Amino acid sequence: MKKIFLALSIIVMIAACKNKKEETAKTAKRHDEPMAEMFPKPKVDIKTVGILLYDGYAVLDAMGPYHVLSDMMGVNVFFVGRHKGLVTTANAMKVQCDTSIAEVKQLDILVIPGGLNETYLATKDTVLLNWIIAIDVNSKYTTSVCTGAWILAATGLLKDKDATTHWYGKKILADQFGAKVEDKRFVRSGKYWTSAGVSAGIDMSLALVNEIRGENYTKVVMLDLEYDPHPPFAGGSEQNTDKEVVEDVRALYNTIINPVLHPEIGFKDIRVDNKKDLVCGMPITAGVGDTANYRGKVYGFCSKVCKELFLKDPTAYLAKTK
Repeated sequence: MKKIFLALSIIVMIAACKNKKEETAKTAKRHDEPMAEMFPKPKVDIKTVGILLYDGYAVLDAMGPYHVLSDMMGVNVFFVGRHKGLVTTANAMKVQCDTSIAEVKQLDILVIPGGLNETYLATKDTVLLNWIIAIDVNSKYTTSVCTGAWILAATGLLKDKDATTHWYGKKILADQFGAKVEDKRFVRSGKYWTSAGVSAGIDMSLALVNEIRGENYTKVVMLDLEYDPHPPFAGGSEQNTDKEVVEDVRALYNTIINPVLHPEIGFKDIRVDNKKDLVCGMPITAGVGDTANYRGKVYGFCSKVCKELFLKDPTAYLAKTK
């Protein structure tokens, strides 16, 4: 996108050079006016955007905002890891992160993506929380996507503030962290911006671009993304999905996260023979929700659902680990 903007500017300059003096003035005026409308001076000076990465985050929570915010000219958008090196997403994709939180002292915008078990465990990570608090002192916007709001709220920064998160995570956000939860795609409360689940991070990021660069610039970014959603089915939210489906998914999430929410009733002290869930790839360190015995070994799973899938064809799942 930035290359497109640069190319447009170069075209304008070349066209101006080829014309005579009078034509140059007219041409420049013809081009400068729409360019000024498309790319006005920023309303807020933003130079740095840091997107937090940690093991177990949801891919689109981070990559959606990364793509949108990277379309702002003159802004350095980069990943900030809980640690440097390869960071593993919730679905086992590995992303190289060259910067750690220990190296970053200031950001204009901080984006905190969500996940599930690892995200909740991060709410207990005092080093990470203290870093977020320190960054927030000078940030112009401190934001979260999906259950990333849990991490942000664990700092106390969302206490009694309007906020939103993934539909499943709203009760935790309100009950455990004291936020005033709203059923909106994204919510702004002063400098704090929070979005609903996963894809809503794109909407929030576009709203931030509008806040910083204006409507015309935002429309150019939307056109570059061809952002014109038309989902194949009605659904995608708690409100417009069949209640039975919602409750089935809620029950699934419950079985996955219960080991970290209630470690006293989980499988915390059971030794298992695998480091990752053999079905979904989730690290076992995030919590064991169920176990299965197979050929003399004990395998841990994030949930009963994954265990049952494994037991239908153990050899196939074990073969993938070789």
